[in-house]
Amino acid sequence: MKLIVITGGVISGLGKGITTSSIGKLLQSKGLKVTAIKIDPYINYDAGTMNPYQHGEVFVLDDGTEVDLDLGNYERFFDISLSTENNITTGKVYKAVIEKERRGEYLGKTVQIIPHITDEIKRRIKKVANTSNADVVLIEVGGTVGDIESMPFLEALRQLGRELGEGNRMFIHTTLVPIVDAVGEQKTKPTQHSVKELRALGIQPDMIVGRCKVPLTKETKEKISDFCDVPVEAVISAPDAKRTIYEVPTMFEEQKVDEYIEKKLGIDGKKLDLSQWKEYLSKLYYPKEEVNIAIVGKYVHLKDSYLSHIEAFTHVSSALEVKINIKWIDAEDIESGKNLLEDVHGILIPGGFGVRGTEGKILAAKYARENKIPFLGICLGFQMAVVEFSRNVLNYKEANSTEFYPDTKYPVIDLMPEQKDIKNLGGSMRLGAQKVILKKESMAGRLYNAEIIYERHRHRYEVNPKFIKEIEDHGMIFTGVDESGTRMEVFELKDHPFYVGSQFHPEFKSRPLNPSRLHYGLVKSAIEYKNSHK
Repeated sequence: MKLIVITGGVISGLGKGITTSSIGKLLQSKGLKVTAIKIDPYINYDAGTMNPYQHGEVFVLDDGTEVDLDLGNYERFFDISLSTENNITTGKVYKAVIEKERRGEYLGKTVQIIPHITDEIKRRIKKVANTSNADVVLIEVGGTVGDIESMPFLEALRQLGRELGEGNRMFIHTTLVPIVDAVGEQKTKPTQHSVKELRALGIQPDMIVGRCKVPLTKETKEKISDFCDVPVEAVISAPDAKRTIYEVPTMFEEQKVDEYIEKKLGIDGKKLDLSQWKEYLSKLYYPKEEVNIAIVGKYVHLKDSYLSHIEAFTHVSSALEVKINIKWIDAEDIESGKNLLEDVHGILIPGGFGVRGTEGKILAAKYARENKIPFLGICLGFQMAVVEFSRNVLNYKEANSTEFYPDTKYPVIDLMPEQKDIKNLGGSMRLGAQKVILKKESMAGRLYNAEIIYERHRHRYEVNPKFIKEIEDHGMIFTGVDESGTRMEVFELKDHPFYVGSQFHPEFKSRPLNPSRLHYGLVKSAIEYKNSHK
């Protein structure tokens, strides 16, 4: 196994995930098979119960695992599907060790961080390496070096690095190189201290990625090289991407990051070929159209809460050669009577939990329906559009979801039967890739060019079967259902250019070279809407 470990220092949120993804993309473009592991030192078992305001988007994998958003970046950059094994948390590790202790597997020994916790961490890493058959396994360690939570993981990785030996492992450290406005100088001291902290744990970095607003100067690179004992060619400049994170692999290519890694790990890959990737970027840089798409959400103050939607729109931007201006709208602002949708050509209502902002989402769905504006509702957005239709077309004024009003007279959205007796919230929703059957001649069927698809889910509530016939009789047709035919997956509105909802999350499987079909349909319709309203 060839192992590349990516750590971070100084502050969190430096872009370790993008660094990991970009390095993996370079190696993949040399014909190597790569996979990635995200280590999250928090004690939560997974990201499923975390607040989007604190942690950003909860990304869902095919197998239903709820994970950190960085795994979404890996999937998008590598165009692969990952599993629960690719996310290691403190909660998972300690739970496994405690369960082994309870079963008596340690034969009366005192269970300790070393070797029991570190051995469990190494076991999980080796399992991913063996089952994936990857040429290179990339491991991103969440948080920053020096965090008390990450110490067992760094110790395990130090041990594993020693076991693998020189030529089979590489440590890459991502640090902040700030510019002090008063003097305008790139400061290397935070990097020096961060590397010192890493060395104190027994790890010497083989490469340093310096994050800065602008490219690192020659002097800065040389200073980092001298103080941190890393060759100057292994000090990599990672300035803020000008337009998109998908530029980063090309930045690294220019600095021959792939060649240095190849040499360090003794890898004999093919000649680097990023031609498709660069063609994707070229279409992104030179759009032929421009549209405004509103995202009406309840977590809009932290854009990472909707990261997969942002990325899906970026993928569509290239495919349709259109510049998409996202207008972020807080659903609660719509509730206060503000008309914030007048200048948009399309509306997306994403998922979410809790009653806050739902009336604003309902008003946005009504505005799109009545004004024939292209509309896409996803998960909660799908459900709120059904509520709006029931209130204003079926005239069920009290229609609602039992998630918010358990005693509503018209529960058009209700808890799924198998959810009613569940007590534990973590990992207990309808999760992961599920089979969806589409009507062949429907809009969704044409967009997917398929009658059977598999899309990822994350929900507890669904359209109440008691109301389906009446809803369809009034013009909202359910064109996608689950395998049993009882769960509604997709709706489309008659006599509307594009008014579509999906109970599933198409954004999770969107890729740069294969964008979400429903986001594609929304933007394509938005272009047509704009051109017809000039």
